[in-house]
Amino acid sequence: MALRLVFCGTPQFAVPTLLALIDAGHEIALVLTQPDRPGGRGMQLLTPPIKQIAEAAGLEILQPEKIKNNQELRERLTAISPDAIIVVAYGRIIPKWMLDLPRFGNINLHGSLLPSYRGAAPIQWAIANGETATGNTTMRIDEGLDTGAMFLQRELPIGPEDTAEDLYPQLAQMGAGLMVETLAGLEAGTLPLIPQDDSRSSLAPILTREDGMVDFSRTASEIYNRWRGFQPWPGAWTNLDGKKLAVAKLSHSPAKHENAPPGEVLAHQGRLWAACGQGTWIEIWSSSLRAKSVCRPPTSSAAIR
Repeated sequence: MALRLVFCGTPQFAVPTLLALIDAGHEIALVLTQPDRPGGRGMQLLTPPIKQIAEAAGLEILQPEKIKNNQELRERLTAISPDAIIVVAYGRIIPKWMLDLPRFGNINLHGSLLPSYRGAAPIQWAIANGETATGNTTMRIDEGLDTGAMFLQRELPIGPEDTAEDLYPQLAQMGAGLMVETLAGLEAGTLPLIPQDDSRSSLAPILTREDGMVDFSRTASEIYNRWRGFQPWPGAWTNLDGKKLAVAKLSHSPAKHENAPPGEVLAHQGRLWAACGQGTWIEIWSSSLRAKSVCRPPTSSAAIR
């Protein structure tokens, strides 16, 4: 049976779910997405991916700057009387009046195996912390931070070289099917709510530029995992000879060293290595390094900081 839905989402991650709901025959009565914002090198006005899909599908779209005390939006949603409000990477805190409106509540697709990695960047932090698996969870939103009771979960392995860019489309596609399955179970009355175990929770806070700064006191594996998790932003960066060095790629070695302090660099045959914590080494690839500077043997003061 088709449900009457309001869909809230903004980035590309939300697109497969919206398309899957349309394909499943559900009525998308309204799409809420973030306003167009300037971005890119030219700071041109950028349209959210969800808006582009909604326009192509002929759906009604609203892009409110604020929703908590937005009386016009409240009246519009009340008039729609949706069976459920679907939230996928919308980028807004859902106010209580929206939570209480639909009969099935506000249903969120979250890119982690809750209660692990509650917060804004679950995919990135799972990889950065060296996890070997992540996944998706559908849950009923409450007033906490990703603390609502869960419907369904599906796991996805994380390969040793997978980056956040690799996993995003996989999780987005897998999550779309999980949301369709969740709605079918809700309509059939066969889907129980599972409370989260708060004692097992962990956080995935929003990323900052400083998260990308390489701390060479960490082991090479830890640094490599953080680089994988923080793609494409904030990436990884450090300072060399007083200048910022953007790291394009990293690889680590099982070899150990005894005397080199963390941050000491070794240039050999056109390759740049840095000493890390616990006697480990990491190889640094950067487009900002000239070949002749990479090949120059380090002096006693040659270090990355």
